[in-house]
Amino acid sequence: MDIDEDKIDEAALALLYLTLHEQRRAWKQLDWDVTNRLYEKGFILDPISKTKSVVFTDEGLKKSEELFKKLFCK
Repeated sequence: MDIDEDKIDEAALALLYLTLHEQRRAWKQLDWDVTNRLYEKGFILDPISKTKSVVFTDEGLKKSEELFKKLFCK
């Protein structure tokens, strides 16, 4: 099966928006490969830490809200 990782990353970024708290934090209950790609794309700060959440960059926060609305809102 040929998987489009960019589409997975977009859906993951949108789902992170669903768990948004403290203005920029989101719970990081996603696959490590996905969070690493989101970090490499500049959407979140380095996900490797002992905390259970990730921090959005300005671009990541904007993009995650946009994708959440596009993918999950009526």
